[in-house]
Amino acid sequence: MSPVTAGVLQLLALIAALALAYRPLGDHMARVYTSEKHYKPEKWIYKAIGANPNAEMHWPAYLRAVLAFSAVGVLFLYGIQRLQGSLPGSLGFVSIDPDQAFNTAASFVANTNWQSYYGEQAMGHVVQTGGLAVQNFVSAAVGMAVAVALVRGFARSRTGELGNFWSDLVRGTLRILLPISVIGALVLVACGVIQNFAGIHEVGQFMGGSRQWNGGAVASQEVIKELGTNGGGYFNANSAHPFENPTPFSNLFEIFLILLIPFALTRTFGRMVGNLRQGYAILATMGIIWIGFTALMMWTEFAHHGPAFDVAGGAMEGKETRFGIGGSSIFAVATTLTSTGAVNSFHSSYTGFGGGIAMLGMQLGEIAPGGVGSGLYGMLIMAIIAVFIAGLMVGRTPEYLGKKIGTREIKLAACYILVTPALVLCFTAAAMALPTPGNSMTNSGAHGFSEILYAYTSGANNNGSAFAGLNADTQWFNSTIGIAMLLGRFLPMVFVLALAGSLAEQKPIPETAGTLRTDKPLYAGLLVGTIVIITGLTYFPALALGPLAEGLAS
Repeated sequence: MSPVTAGVLQLLALIAALALAYRPLGDHMARVYTSEKHYKPEKWIYKAIGANPNAEMHWPAYLRAVLAFSAVGVLFLYGIQRLQGSLPGSLGFVSIDPDQAFNTAASFVANTNWQSYYGEQAMGHVVQTGGLAVQNFVSAAVGMAVAVALVRGFARSRTGELGNFWSDLVRGTLRILLPISVIGALVLVACGVIQNFAGIHEVGQFMGGSRQWNGGAVASQEVIKELGTNGGGYFNANSAHPFENPTPFSNLFEIFLILLIPFALTRTFGRMVGNLRQGYAILATMGIIWIGFTALMMWTEFAHHGPAFDVAGGAMEGKETRFGIGGSSIFAVATTLTSTGAVNSFHSSYTGFGGGIAMLGMQLGEIAPGGVGSGLYGMLIMAIIAVFIAGLMVGRTPEYLGKKIGTREIKLAACYILVTPALVLCFTAAAMALPTPGNSMTNSGAHGFSEILYAYTSGANNNGSAFAGLNADTQWFNSTIGIAMLLGRFLPMVFVLALAGSLAEQKPIPETAGTLRTDKPLYAGLLVGTIVIITGLTYFPALALGPLAEGLAS
């Protein structure tokens, strides 16, 4: 079987698995967020934190709860890193330096999981399992809660109430993320992923000397790393490491976990607004972009450009032979079109155009299907922009799901789509203009510029993957990328929740003959075009200086 055929078959198997899980999981999540029943473990948590799960919140209260919970998470994670040297289970590792501790705390709370450290050489069991793995769960649950709040804004009328954040957070964690993670961890253990609390031990000879590795609860962290679209690896090699991702089957299963909830949330959206066709339209838009990007990535990496590529069957530099070009390309697109950021290959070694595709996937806003929760609310923002453009074209007041898209709504949507590009481009410009940040680049020219552009694109879009080759463990990059991650995560949430509150206060507008049908293929095409045009106008000059210049020169 040729490598191309193997890659296509893997993609078809993945699509089939996602299709089988789409309806039951989407319906289950809709029931979770609309149920009035509270289970006993949930009641214990509410009592412990002093929350009333039945108290409805307007958007300012919902936002304050999100920010307060996340701020506590940052402080807690920062604290245990700074105290690591004094904690049990530290494996002899010292406490983390202040700038790196801040960067890591901001990263995992913001669901970014950018790592400027070697996990197996810096973090002990307590920090890995009690700190990082916990944030993998709750940061994903926060994203789903905000997405559900926006969906309620569309579904409700004549009220500003968006539900209860504490109830949404607890239910998302206990009823959705935790059960799937338990099953997924067992599958990964069966595939050969390690799960233990072993200390540091030698594992044979390496380059004339012994190599040391430490064990860890890797399977349980790996499953939520992918399921929650987090991406932070237990080891520095991330999902290229055989302890995290040992076989082609585990590789495909991890991609399945990455895409599972973001795609299924479109059915949850359709179920909660009472119109499944609306969910299918959003799903179709996500699917078109994802399949298109995957096909482009596989084409660029399989294309032959010389004798070495002919012998290897494509651009195999930086890729694991056990995954091949097909498995690596599918994984790279899945992680950069979501907010996962996990890697099973060296993105810096991709072809010029291949690296550009990975970067562009993040610059779209990671909405196809995007992160857990963040992908859905990002796509709904784009849907509002597309409706507004269509309204201008036909001279009608734009409407979406029976809600009028007026001045306030479009301003909030516009602010949402401008925040992240501003962070990416401003920080990239500053890093290139100042002398010290440029010293961190391994490469010069277009590829070196791509390293810095990729880093800030990854941080501000809460992805967390790295182009590699960039020494990001400096005070400048730890601090600025940390700030970009926090602002890129929580500033958009301000606009999303304000928009949700504005929509929930409206009374529904009856559908007429002139209403734009947003559940038809024509609208899905308009939405795809809107996304591509907005991203192109925003990032094309920067991409032209980096991956496009490199690709055309190769």
